[in-house]
Amino acid sequence: MKKMMFAKGFIAATGALAASLTQASTPSAWKDYDQRLTQACVAASGLKDVKPVGRPIAYDDRVPVTALVLAGRYPQKHMKNRPGRELCVWDRKAQKAYVSEADQLLPAS
Repeated sequence: MKKMMFAKGFIAATGALAASLTQASTPSAWKDYDQRLTQACVAASGLKDVKPVGRPIAYDDRVPVTALVLAGRYPQKHMKNRPGRELCVWDRKAQKAYVSEADQLLPAS
């Protein structure tokens, strides 16, 4: 009897977990995640007219970050509106974006 109750509980728990995992990886959920990531990275950027370049690069859970390359223009007067690039690293656990200058990542366009 105990084994049968355990089996029923285990099956119910497994089903609930599978349902939550399935829902978390729906196209709509990924789209929402990408929008939050992009908004946070753009807000953290020091560039003007900043836009993402390409798609986000998600690392596995051992390194819980997602990276996104941004492109825009330097707003400082001495930079004379030159194009610039930044690398945004989104900390998935803290839900926080960190940005560093990354002009050397990609050739100038």
